[in-house]
Amino acid sequence: MRIAIIDADLIGRKKHRFPNLACMKISSYHKGKGDDVELLTSWQVLGYDKIYVSKVFTDTEVPGEVLAMPNVTYGGTGFYYDNAPNLPDEIEHVFPDYHLYDEWVQMKLDAGGKRKDYVYYLDYSIGFLTRGCFRKCEFCVNKKYDRCFPHSPLSEFMDQDRPKLCFLDDNFFACPKWESIIEEVKATGKRFQFKQGLDERLLTDKKIHQMMTWKYDSDFIFAFDNIEDREIVEEKLKRIYELYPGSKKNLKFYVFCGFDRGGGYGEEFWTQDIINTFERTYILRKYNALPYIMRFKTVYGSKYEGMYANISAWCNQPSFFRKMDFRSFCIKRGNASTRYMESFEKEHPFIASKYFD
Repeated sequence: MRIAIIDADLIGRKKHRFPNLACMKISSYHKGKGDDVELLTSWQVLGYDKIYVSKVFTDTEVPGEVLAMPNVTYGGTGFYYDNAPNLPDEIEHVFPDYHLYDEWVQMKLDAGGKRKDYVYYLDYSIGFLTRGCFRKCEFCVNKKYDRCFPHSPLSEFMDQDRPKLCFLDDNFFACPKWESIIEEVKATGKRFQFKQGLDERLLTDKKIHQMMTWKYDSDFIFAFDNIEDREIVEEKLKRIYELYPGSKKNLKFYVFCGFDRGGGYGEEFWTQDIINTFERTYILRKYNALPYIMRFKTVYGSKYEGMYANISAWCNQPSFFRKMDFRSFCIKRGNASTRYMESFEKEHPFIASKYFD
């Protein structure tokens, strides 16, 4: 059979820095059956016996006429958000085809692309050690399960020739067997990371000690999604530095903003959300931790889109966040950034006086 695989995000987004794991597993499954598999980089889909379309992001556009074709199967969070159907077990637990993107990556490199932008295609084995999370956050796609449990043994997706490991687990520390699983990871001697971050609220002294033994790749990443979690976030940050006062490990927190849990998105929400976003960044700065602003889609097109863009640009560049206050950063950027800041300050002088300098 001639099999076409379409990573819709690869076609529909300007930057694509991470492979689609489902696509790699589907490719491996069909190659194992002797089928001819091709990764398509356009919507020219005629001449194939079976076509698979997958996407991660909900705003990636896919032609409706393609999805309506009788030989097309599609899936992923981009189509179904938190209700995406599982892959069949014979595909879910197959070794991924890490060569699916080879030609596309080489084309990008030949066109002048930088290798560092494609490291997840070239250097990492990718998979889920565990699945599930008990928190069921309103904005999250990971609400399918109410607990965390072991999913795949490391051998199921680790390529010995790749120097690093990337785990996509939803909430690794919520798994009762986290310790035995991580010992298997450490035994490989490879550097590794949890791409989706870890749940700092679940940290204990034992987990902190364990983390400090890891050959961790890049920063430790957590999330500070809700200002109501400030006490426990501060408690855990204090404890990390009490146990390891001289630690050089960078601690980074995703700071989610622009999501109204009440669904109203009125003026009062936007004002308070900007206050809460600033407040979380300053709490993190107090403990020498880095914020990384994650904007919900409602921010774009809102009255304060420019203000959120300023906050994001400031926080998401550590060299600026560590050395400049918000006002200085906006003035340095100039033009639109300064206008957004000044407009907001005129409307909300109290917020500006508390957080801009």
